[in-house]
Amino acid sequence: MLINTTSLEAIRVGFSAAYQRGLDQAEPMYQRIATTVPSTTKENRYGWLGKLPNMSKWVGERTVHGIAEHDYSIKNESYELTIGVDRDDIKDDNLGTYDPMMVEMGESVSALPDQLTFGLLRNGFTEECYDGQPFFDTDHPVLDENGEIISASNTGGGAGTPWYLMSTRRALKPLIFQEREKAQFVALDNPNDEHVFKNKEFLYGSDGRWNVGFGFWQMAYASRQPLNAANYSAARTNIMERKGDYGRPLGLMPDLLVVPPSMESAGLKLLNNELGAGGETNEWKGTAELFVVPWLAA
Repeated sequence: MLINTTSLEAIRVGFSAAYQRGLDQAEPMYQRIATTVPSTTKENRYGWLGKLPNMSKWVGERTVHGIAEHDYSIKNESYELTIGVDRDDIKDDNLGTYDPMMVEMGESVSALPDQLTFGLLRNGFTEECYDGQPFFDTDHPVLDENGEIISASNTGGGAGTPWYLMSTRRALKPLIFQEREKAQFVALDNPNDEHVFKNKEFLYGSDGRWNVGFGFWQMAYASRQPLNAANYSAARTNIMERKGDYGRPLGLMPDLLVVPPSMESAGLKLLNNELGAGGETNEWKGTAELFVVPWLAA
């Protein structure tokens, strides 16, 4: 094959199409637990995370509520994946092996938000959210009816494999996927480029900018206790009884049970079986959607 503008453009178009096939056949999972927030700067600050007051009866002048300010921000990070194509492979028309690599590139790009999102979820027992506490913690500060600081918990403790119960039907989900620049296919394929000249290698790749962070801890619960009826019941009660500052009910309903592959069987029995472990009616059947996530595998 002659290396010229026409042949290189055809190769670029073919590789780009293979890359797009990889993107299109992927099925992202992160969107189920994370809200995508567009970003236009180096980082987004989320000082408004914390509390939004309820409506109240209008008596006299309006009651002006200030939004709690927190020093929480998500800094965008750059990600890339690059594949080198030997110039001799182009000359020898030996490009068949590169097509599946470009498809894999597209799949890898689609998978990264999942890896980041569920990786952050796994680290929720140690990484801090907007209130300065770990996302899953026993000491989240909230104000009681009298304005005094008390502690609230969104974890069941334990030492086993973690599972998660979430309320995901609000405008902001438990996690945030912050997107600055969508991934795009790029190429360094001018024969006169310095890299090509020095290495006789053309470069094709993808890059983008984004990051993940925590939203409201109130919408998620994690436990390292066994996934059984008693602990699942405690998790549901914890979420549904949660209150915001000054004792206002949040009205949250858990709807998503997130588990790693090793707990799929326990999750199916809990949410699908007609009968419980002792032969009694399974009252938890259908109370949440089971979401099995390979990215949570130990």
